[in-house]
Amino acid sequence: MTVPVIRTLILYLIIVIALRIMGKRQVGELQPSELVVTIMISNIATLSIEDTNIPLLGSILPIFVLVSCQVLESFAGLKSRLVRRLFSGSPRIIIRDGVLDQKELKNLRWSIDDLNEQLRQGGIFDIREVGYAVVETTGALSAYQKFDARPASANMLNIPANGEPDVPPMTVIADGKLDVHALAFLNLRREWLDGVLAERELRVAQIFLMVADRRAGYTIIEKGAGR
Repeated sequence: MTVPVIRTLILYLIIVIALRIMGKRQVGELQPSELVVTIMISNIATLSIEDTNIPLLGSILPIFVLVSCQVLESFAGLKSRLVRRLFSGSPRIIIRDGVLDQKELKNLRWSIDDLNEQLRQGGIFDIREVGYAVVETTGALSAYQKFDARPASANMLNIPANGEPDVPPMTVIADGKLDVHALAFLNLRREWLDGVLAERELRVAQIFLMVADRRAGYTIIEKGAGR
């Protein structure tokens, strides 16, 4: 019983390392070649866990061969558009100037229901609002709305920024742990934080969540609050 557990833990660590080498992507964002490598790695690991007669090295080696191939393919894709198209395909335009390309939709084997579902996921419930739409190589749909259907922006309404920062608020303290990198990114000093906490008679360890922005605005939720 101990051997399968140890083999499982070793393979778990190996797969985590392998996926880290391949890069950060969500499952829905994987290119076809990346998805194939991911599936093959999981199958190799499963066989090795189920059959302890298979040497562990016999599973680890193929995993890193697959990862190496994927990394090499990624580097080659950076240099050659032909390689990118061969392994990842090309984006497909299905709506141009507000006109749906039925032939391209058929080539993709997408139904109208598939298209509407993708649009709804992007917050668009009326196809007439779309001026341009393209199916990316990952299968995701990117849609550009017509001008009169786009959400109003501050630029459209000529609203001045009034010093509003272009970076979002960040979590400075999470579950009693200070993130010094977030504090530095917000151009806030530790002395400012110490002053805020002293004013409220709090310590870092007593804070469940603290969010701050570059204008030194902040929100604090103490541990146990809201229970």
